Amino acid sequence: MKIRGMRWVILSLIVLVTVINILDRGTLNYMWQDGKDKTTGMVVQPGIASELHIVSDEMTPEERQQKSKEVFAWINIAFMLAYGVSQLLSGVMYDKVGTRNGFSISALIWGGAISLTSLVGGVRQLAFFRVLLGLGEAGPWPGTTKSNAEWFPIKERAIAQGFFGAASSVGNILVPIIIPLLFLSMGWRQTFVVLGLICLAWIPLWYIINKSGPKTHPWITQKEKDYILNGQGEVDKIDSKTLNIKQLLKDKHSYSVIASRFFLDPIWWMFMTWLPIYLQEVYKLDLKEVAAVAWIPFVGAAFGSLLGGWWAGRLISKGCNAIKARKITIGIGCAIILPGMIGAAFALTGLSASIMLMFILGGFQFAITNIQTLPSDFHSGKTVGSLAGLGGASAIFGIILSTYLVPMLTRGGNWIPFFIMGGLLIPLSVLSVFIFAPKNNEIITKHG
Repeated sequence: MKIRGMRWVILSLIVLVTVINILDRGTLNYMWQDGKDKTTGMVVQPGIASELHIVSDEMTPEERQQKSKEVFAWINIAFMLAYGVSQLLSGVMYDKVGTRNGFSISALIWGGAISLTSLVGGVRQLAFFRVLLGLGEAGPWPGTTKSNAEWFPIKERAIAQGFFGAASSVGNILVPIIIPLLFLSMGWRQTFVVLGLICLAWIPLWYIINKSGPKTHPWITQKEKDYILNGQGEVDKIDSKTLNIKQLLKDKHSYSVIASRFFLDPIWWMFMTWLPIYLQEVYKLDLKEVAAVAWIPFVGAAFGSLLGGWWAGRLISKGCNAIKARKITIGIGCAIILPGMIGAAFALTGLSASIMLMFILGGFQFAITNIQTLPSDFHSGKTVGSLAGLGGASAIFGIILSTYLVPMLTRGGNWIPFFIMGGLLIPLSVLSVFIFAPKNNEIITKHG
């Protein structure tokens, strides 16, 4: 049996599990606080914070608000610490066991973790399973970079990465629709079970279809195999030497990935983590009203992912070298973010804030798609996953720092400092790419 476009079939499976990944990750955000009827003020479904006695009726509304944000931040920091360690270890693991086994292991860990979260009886148990979730969920990020380097010619890698980024955005579009719906209809414990089982069901599908890489996959056509292998680029043919973590840290080019992700990734997580609480606290929306507008920013993110990959590929097709094309595209994406930050900071309604957030997340994905592609531009083989993992680990440290700061920056319900922090991160990320990335492709091939 031969399948035309086998590389797109493999990518489609990654897209599917990425959507599942984001749904599982977003559970806490939308089930943390009580689901209330805004008209009556009655609790429709008790949230995790109430059921685990993190907040109580004896607290004043201000005390509940601050306590809820502080514990929520610390649980997310625990998740991100595990996620950061996993970014680093997952890159190495995927290099050793391959993308087929790597994705299966990751999905098994996080699918099991999200299912078992239904059994928690306290904050420590909840934090433990969020740590386990983080250990599993990080894998697809370095794994996708490695898979795309194997399955796509160099001119298509950014658009392939763009589809992956778009999948993350689609997942985030679905989160405020699906999670509140499940939560309000069946409660948070049953919601965890349903989502965990969906994740685990993906594993056999992946294992059956992704039999091997393009060189030996029995279902790939000869035409597609030649197209992929002939379009891999000189770096894939020359760079046969595997660089370890220590060697990568000594290479200044690596810091175009490591530093830029440290500064830029927190912008995405600021909104993916805090968006429901921000909309509820600033604009006094109930959970249904949050669900009605919280998906809007991620539509911009989905378009940004696809357009960022397409734009870089277009520049490369016109003769621009890959590194220059990435730099131009990253600069454009970051320029789109800034007016969105200013507009969202002073938005008068939840709807207008969500519309401005479209520019923030759209510009972010326009840029990050190309930053995530840099490891496969610099290296080939096992080194790709290792550098992608280093970049991911660096991003996590930036995210942890920003997550720690959010409850302090937003004390009293003033979220403008939150947006100021985001605005300051953007130029730092762009400078990291322009300072540390090589000027052209020829410099990169010398790593071999």
